[in-house]
Amino acid sequence: MTSTHETSTPGTSTPGTGTSAELDPANPFATPWDLPYGLPDFAAIREEHYEPAVLAGMAAHRAEVEAIATDPEPPTVENTLDALERSGRLLDRVATAFYSTLSADSTPGLEDIQERLAPLLAAHQDAVDLDARLYARVTALADAAAAGTLALEPDTAYLLERRITRFERAGIALSEADQATLRELNARITTLQASFGRKLLAGANEASVLVTDEAELAGLSPDARAGARAAALARGQEGWLLEMQLFTHQNVLASLESPALRERVQQASASRGATGGDTDTREVLLEIVRLRARRARLLGYEHHAAYVAADATAGSADAVGEMLARLAPAAVANARREAEALAAASGAPDGGVRAADWSYLNEKVRKERFDLDDAALRPYLELDRVVHDGVFRAAGLLFGLSFTERHDLAGYHPDVRVFEVFDAPEPGEPDTGLGLFLGDWYTRESKRGGAWMNSLVTQSRLFGERPVVVNNLNIVKPPAGEPTLLVWDEVTTLFHEFGHALHGLLSDVRYPSQSGTAVPRDFVEYPSQVNEMWAWEPQVLRSFAVHHVTGEPMPAEWVDTMLASRVWGEGFATTEYLAAALLDQAWHRLTPEEVPASAQDVLPFEAAALAAAGVDLDAVPPRYRTTYFNHIFGGGYAAGYYSYIWSEVLDADTVEWYQVNGGLTRENGETFRRRLLARGGSQDPLASFEDLRGRAADITPLLKRRGLA
Repeated sequence: MTSTHETSTPGTSTPGTGTSAELDPANPFATPWDLPYGLPDFAAIREEHYEPAVLAGMAAHRAEVEAIATDPEPPTVENTLDALERSGRLLDRVATAFYSTLSADSTPGLEDIQERLAPLLAAHQDAVDLDARLYARVTALADAAAAGTLALEPDTAYLLERRITRFERAGIALSEADQATLRELNARITTLQASFGRKLLAGANEASVLVTDEAELAGLSPDARAGARAAALARGQEGWLLEMQLFTHQNVLASLESPALRERVQQASASRGATGGDTDTREVLLEIVRLRARRARLLGYEHHAAYVAADATAGSADAVGEMLARLAPAAVANARREAEALAAASGAPDGGVRAADWSYLNEKVRKERFDLDDAALRPYLELDRVVHDGVFRAAGLLFGLSFTERHDLAGYHPDVRVFEVFDAPEPGEPDTGLGLFLGDWYTRESKRGGAWMNSLVTQSRLFGERPVVVNNLNIVKPPAGEPTLLVWDEVTTLFHEFGHALHGLLSDVRYPSQSGTAVPRDFVEYPSQVNEMWAWEPQVLRSFAVHHVTGEPMPAEWVDTMLASRVWGEGFATTEYLAAALLDQAWHRLTPEEVPASAQDVLPFEAAALAAAGVDLDAVPPRYRTTYFNHIFGGGYAAGYYSYIWSEVLDADTVEWYQVNGGLTRENGETFRRRLLARGGSQDPLASFEDLRGRAADITPLLKRRGLA
């Protein structure tokens, strides 16, 4: 659902749904939130409030759209574009609260609501996007602008261009019969995506590995062991529970000394979604792929990948394929060289390195080559210290931001922490409240895997609203009173997700639909990847890398060694990522006739696709295998998982820009903020990049970073 907004209109109904806009005044969604910055009042919301509020929101939105479509006055920016931005406010408030809670603290009841509402919401969106009267109004504005009789501000002109593109990509030019078919496809795909997510969450919980003999946990740090013990107790089990992270390669494999337990964890991770029963995702994902292929054909595209790329900065599926094909051979060669080094390490198994052993042996090699490993680093990487003296400090040095925890404000779960964000004041003025940042860092049974950012309130000058953003991670929660110690990957993930948060917090646009991260999928990861650089910045790293007991800073030689060892492991990291991106492309380049017919064909198709792309290394499986690839079957990255590496071209080039211009300075931060982050989606995002860099992007810095030059 896009960032559209509402004013409730009682007594109207949504065609085809039988819903009424009337909402019980006792429902907390009946009036706008009165908490600071429009933070949803999660303490007042109960499960039963969501469904009637969504139904009322759809009805109100349709009434507002009807009023715009039937306005007897000639179309203007105010009565058409601005009016569309102002419509759907109730629906937007309900949907953001609902989906934020569903993804981070789901219940069977919320999942049932999602499955009931998914086809209704898809039909509702189609009703707006396929309204020929609205399309006629926006094209009339475009014609007037082209004729010179209508002058538009640049952001409004871009909004108009994107509105027309949205109508056309939604199928506005199709016949009535084809539009009816398209509506059916959209409703079914939305329902199936919800089903995939539900199965995946249940499957991840089911795949968690219970250890009953503590001796098997040799090598696991005391705090990680305590977290596993707490996880087991939370589920009423005796022993130690190793919970599944979303990706294939589980962090716990780096420290477990038992080859048998490592293999057990690896197999549990890699087999998710393909074990039969209620958590098997294969039938669902095959239908999703088939229906997406049918929809792409209906809309005039060769396949779904072509449909996605046409509206991204990549421009075409061929451009995506060419880039991935360029990177894969060098990445695989690097991975093979790393595997040779691992095979030579003490404790390596005969017959080659297994996927289950890679992280464990990698830590040994790192220690031998660089005298460094994750076990030694973890005591220096305590969560609160990383957040306050790392993530927040970098934002202060770059952008002048400061953060104050608001214990009086609550999120959707007790683990959520709320911080008020203040902008740098003008001389002699008090700090300016910029927005709210919510941090939800711990894993739990009710939370989907992975890490993500979402907005509860989007910044816009049209409504005078300031942003409220959320970061979610899946860090194992230690027992009460114990510190949360991180591995380095979790540190960089904190910085990455906060880069998304900054994109939302520092947005400065008029229209809510252009706010913050409302940019193409293959651009949205760029600012967040740039923010990862500050985890490695010596000034920042030395600030947060402090022993949680002694207060001693991480030894200077360790910091130097970490910086020197950055390229080590890029063969594995790049190959596992590219394997997933190529797998995504393989599934979404199929025509309807080419989609496998049986669930039993899913894994053979996967194997064949990886082999054809030259990334079929047994020791380096894809970061996500097909059956638990939530990004593409349950989320919004279908045929778009390539966007991480595509965005990294811009990221690596921007890191070079920072370095050439003096690195971590307020001047550089302010330039990056004003020329890129603040603009959100109010203009072509590549124009924002070129304004920052003074030219188009160069791939060379990425090749150097990844060891692929």
